[in-house]
Amino acid sequence: MSISVITADYHDTQQAKDVMACLSAYALDPMGGGAALSEFVTGNLIPRLQQQSNVFSVLCYVDGKVAALANCVEGFSTFSAKPLINFHDIVVLEPFRGQGLTQYLFEYVEKIAIERGCCKLTLEVLEGNAVAKKSYQKNGFGSYELDPEMGQAVFWQKKL
Repeated sequence: MSISVITADYHDTQQAKDVMACLSAYALDPMGGGAALSEFVTGNLIPRLQQQSNVFSVLCYVDGKVAALANCVEGFSTFSAKPLINFHDIVVLEPFRGQGLTQYLFEYVEKIAIERGCCKLTLEVLEGNAVAKKSYQKNGFGSYELDPEMGQAVFWQKKL
């Protein structure tokens, strides 16, 4: 089995298709919401990604076939006065699950984070996604708290 990991070039037609294929599969999965990406997203995501300087995607290939994706966003930690990288989407296509591909994604992105002087990597995970949580914990991720009396941090959202 040959595994390769690259930073996607959104201007490369095949790599852009691979990003969209992985993200589309993830959207259809129950852990991704179980619904297809909207027509707006499928028509606009790649052009919009091409315009972002703080977003990058990492693709993992197994024997030349796209197998996994990590969409990452560079942010900034005010408490550390340094950048950080957030894993916004992590996808392993179903035929390739259980092969440890997330570890390849994490190692690749961690190298990028170190090169950029980042203070941490962040991600969010659904409470019921035990498989993903186990993989993330194996790779050094965990919940956090600033003060034990205040409890663990929780990710919230407000859709606009």
